[in-house]
Amino acid sequence: MFLKSVLVFLSAATFSLTGFAQAKNAKTGIFVDKQGVMRWQKDGSEAAFFGTNYTAPFAYGYRSIQRTGTSVEQAIKDDVYHFSRLGLDAFRVHVWDVEISDSVGNLINNEHLRLFDFLIAELKKRKIKTLITPIAFWGNGYPEKDEDRGSFSSKYGKQKALTEEAAFQAQERYLKQFFRHKNPYTGLTYQNDPDIIAAEVNNEPQHSGAKALTTTYINRMVKAIRSTGWSKPVFYNISESPKYADAIVKANVQGHSFQWYPTGLVSGHTLKGNYLPHVAKYEVPFDSIPGFKNRAKMVYEFDAGDVMDSYMYPAMAKSFRVAGFQWATQFAYDPMATAQGNTEYQTHYLNMAYTPSKAISLLIASKAFHLLPRAKQQTSDTLFGAFRLSRQASLSEMNTEEEFYYSNTTTSTPVDASRLKHIAGVGSSALIKYTGTGIYMADKIGDGVWRLEVMPDAIALSDPFERTSPDKVVTAIRWSSAEMQLGIADLGLDFDIKGLNASNGHSGTAAGGEFSISPGTYLLTRKGIHSTLNAESEWADIRLGEFVAPSQTSGTAFVLFDAQKDADRMMVYNPDWKHRPVEYPSAGKPFVKFNMPADQSIAMLGFQSYFGDRLPGMIAADTLVIRARATDDSVATIQIGVIDTEADFFAAKVELSKEFKSIKIPFSTLKPSAQLLLPRPYPGFQTLYRPVGTKRNFNPKLLEKLEVTFGKGIEISTIYLK
Repeated sequence: MFLKSVLVFLSAATFSLTGFAQAKNAKTGIFVDKQGVMRWQKDGSEAAFFGTNYTAPFAYGYRSIQRTGTSVEQAIKDDVYHFSRLGLDAFRVHVWDVEISDSVGNLINNEHLRLFDFLIAELKKRKIKTLITPIAFWGNGYPEKDEDRGSFSSKYGKQKALTEEAAFQAQERYLKQFFRHKNPYTGLTYQNDPDIIAAEVNNEPQHSGAKALTTTYINRMVKAIRSTGWSKPVFYNISESPKYADAIVKANVQGHSFQWYPTGLVSGHTLKGNYLPHVAKYEVPFDSIPGFKNRAKMVYEFDAGDVMDSYMYPAMAKSFRVAGFQWATQFAYDPMATAQGNTEYQTHYLNMAYTPSKAISLLIASKAFHLLPRAKQQTSDTLFGAFRLSRQASLSEMNTEEEFYYSNTTTSTPVDASRLKHIAGVGSSALIKYTGTGIYMADKIGDGVWRLEVMPDAIALSDPFERTSPDKVVTAIRWSSAEMQLGIADLGLDFDIKGLNASNGHSGTAAGGEFSISPGTYLLTRKGIHSTLNAESEWADIRLGEFVAPSQTSGTAFVLFDAQKDADRMMVYNPDWKHRPVEYPSAGKPFVKFNMPADQSIAMLGFQSYFGDRLPGMIAADTLVIRARATDDSVATIQIGVIDTEADFFAAKVELSKEFKSIKIPFSTLKPSAQLLLPRPYPGFQTLYRPVGTKRNFNPKLLEKLEVTFGKGIEISTIYLK
């Protein structure tokens, strides 16, 4: 009976059981042919999609955005604009069914579903395609505690959801209601929306029990989806349950989903070194299973976890194309509203404003995924097609007659500078010299007319892959004017510059191609060209005056010394370790303790700690703060200060009491002082101090080292700048 019902259903859904090829339907956008290739309905050409996962409508993404005071709708609009500017055309996320369903699988039409529909509508405006994964199984807490929302996933969990009949029925009910749901923003069901191109049944299923039950489960879920009129491709994950691959391939789906995290996840710190060998090839071990070669392949999630270098994404895109994939979506893009702290997924960090080099690298990866042929071997891991990668320069690059993109400063010469239409980068190149650190994009709108978009500076403050906190800023944003020089032949050297975005009244003329620029969008016109374009003029799915960027980071603490993390950075001066031991942080004691008995035979202890690698291009700060206390009832006087790159020391004296307090030391109170020479020169009769240096002005941009000295026992937890 079951086989008969399946055959009747498949016939009604115009689905080929023998060839596993989806029948053509004008409403579907794409179909999967008998060879397992996704093709466009309009002309039969191969399809390719590259983009990202994004979680703003659900779970922690939703909650964290709300806490900033930003409306989730506005956050979605802002981020989708950036998706468009980065050349992405694909979106996927596992829908948190725990937030939109009850225990028996009824769909709950609530705020989360509404925002998901809003997101789909905004993506549609930018011509970004969606692949829907309606079941996640996950709780909605991470990185916080899960909430019991009374859903079927909360009731059964991932394991029982794949083996128990009651759970099957709940999922069938949910899928039928979900796919019959009409998006209030588009007026369309997901089936009737041509920009929703496929579905993946669920997220990362981990099967157990009899293999036949696995096939039965998948077919029942697919049948539930198809019963709503869904005629688009359906994918099912094969990489999470490789031992069940043969049972999965027997199911009535058109393709299979994979993921790739080649550098692992949650290392707790930024990974350094050359990770290109990790992404040289994507192995697909299921080719020997009958029927698998006739299935389309998609990557639902990928990322180089804990890597900040900007050469990994195009390398992964190349390997995906060689392996035959036609869809790849990174996990996960950080909403701009919360990206300053990277709190959503500690091991992932990607945002156009806050990680500019990685964002341009993703743009280049998208180009590579679309341009490189499917299932064709490339001869090099660093040079393929129009693309070049350099681990040493942390560089991704694309160089064609019309497009020139680079994720960091490059020395490459454009293929044909006279024919270029699109330039985007970070740093400088043969065509654009720029002193800022954010992304810039220059696009040709017409003869002698270009649009320039400049993002504010992004300044790394601390390791984004360490333990995160909503109160910790890992990347700061600085709005300031920077120098730029354009060498674009189509513009000449004395082109006119006019601000386009809201509140941007800039108007001027370049001199020798040079000008000062602030974040915003601009219309650049060759001398003698009269353009009628304005901020509302439409071009390439955007309006010319559109601009989205975070505001400047304000009254933020820049940590210079954290006792729990930086004990190994301390160079300690202690002539008597036996009687004056240093106690390092331990469980329940988040501070370093310097013991100083009443015996005054040694009058001083101290230490220095280097922080210069943490604050490149430090933004405005005017106060040094130490959180510390004395170890006994008497007042302890300490000298604390900072050493700059010229080895000049500026310090002040403060008093500590028995209670832990945060003591503020304004920069204006820091005076030139003699500093310790640490490590201690040997032999011991060498001088211990460097005398007071020059009388030049204190410059906070040159700071790189701390020094603290004291004559009584103290405990220190943190030292930071504000």
